[in-house]
Amino acid sequence: MIRPMSDAIVIKGVRKAFGQKVAVDDMDLVVPQGALYGFIGPNGAGKTTTIRIVMSIIFPDRGEVSVLGKRSAVESKDRIGYLPEERGLYRKMRVGPFLAFMARLKGIDGPAATRQVKEWLHRVGLADCFRKRCEELSKGMQQKVQFIAAVLHKPDLLILDEPFSGLDPVNRRLLRELIDEQHRAGRTIIFSTHAMYEAEQLCDHLVMINRGKKVLDIAMRDLWKRFDPRTVIVEPLEHHDGASVAALSGIPGVAGAHETRTGFDLKLADDADPAAVMSSAAARVRARRVELKRVSVEEVFIDLVQQSGGSGEEIAEIRSAIEQARAEAGAGVSSGEAG
Repeated sequence: MIRPMSDAIVIKGVRKAFGQKVAVDDMDLVVPQGALYGFIGPNGAGKTTTIRIVMSIIFPDRGEVSVLGKRSAVESKDRIGYLPEERGLYRKMRVGPFLAFMARLKGIDGPAATRQVKEWLHRVGLADCFRKRCEELSKGMQQKVQFIAAVLHKPDLLILDEPFSGLDPVNRRLLRELIDEQHRAGRTIIFSTHAMYEAEQLCDHLVMINRGKKVLDIAMRDLWKRFDPRTVIVEPLEHHDGASVAALSGIPGVAGAHETRTGFDLKLADDADPAAVMSSAAARVRARRVELKRVSVEEVFIDLVQQSGGSGEEIAEIRSAIEQARAEAGAGVSSGEAG
C-alpha cells in the first residue's frame, strides 16, 4: 500500500534492470516531507536510475512509487524542481529569456519571471550573463543556471542529481548554502553525489546505495552514534616522542595510544568518559587540538561494503573514486568548468 501524503516520496519494492545489469534491486524508501536526504555511492551504484524512476523518466520493472501523494511525478510536475545529471540548456537561447521561459512553464507570469531571474542571477554571481547565450557559459556557469531553473517556482520537492559536479570549491560552498536555504524554507530535498563528504556536510539523512541495493538508510545523528569510533585525537604543539605516547597511554580510560602523522590517536575503553580523557590528555601534552574523532561517511560506506562481501578489487575501486572526488573538489576544476 502507498502511504499517505505526509511522505514526499514512497518507493516500495522497486526493481529496474537493463538487460543483465540490475540497476535498482528491490528498493524500499520513504522520504518524509521537509527532509533533506543525500543519496550517496560510487558512480554506477544506482542513484541516478532511482531518481529517474521517481521522476517518471523511466519506469520500474516492478514495484510502486508515490510522489507528493500522487502515483506519478507527472501528476505533481509543477511542484517539483529537478536538476538532472545530464546538463542541458537551449544553447542558442540567451540566459535571461531561457530562465524566464522556464519560469512561465511553471506558472510564473512574464514580469515576475524576469524580476526573479535577475535576482537569482545576481545571487549566484551571473548578473552580467542575462544577455549571454547559454552556449557562451562555462560548464559551471551552465550548472548554476540550471539550478536557478529548478528553484525559480519555489517547488515543494527539489531533486538534484550530482549538483556539485564540475564546480570549483567556491561555487560548491555557494551551492551548499543555497540548498540549505531551500531546506530551511520547508522544501523536501533529495540530492545524489558520488562525493560522499558533500552529503556529510549538508544532509540530515543518508541513503547509501551500492550495486543497486540500499545498504544504509539512516539519520545523520544516528549514524554518528552507531559508528562511533571511540577515539580521541591529540595534535601536539611541538615535536612528540615516545615519552608522549607513554604519558597518553597511561590515562585512565585509554585502551591504547599510537602515533599518527599529525599526533596521536587514543582508543577509548568501553567504559571510558571521553570528556575526562580529553581533559587528561590536554594536561599531559601541550596540544594544538584535542577532540573526539568522528568517523567519516566514506569510512562507513567502505565498512558496509566489506561486511556485505565486497571484493578487494571493489574496495580498491571505491577508495580510488573517493580520493579522486576529494582531489577534484580540493584542487578545483579547469577554468572551463568553474564559472
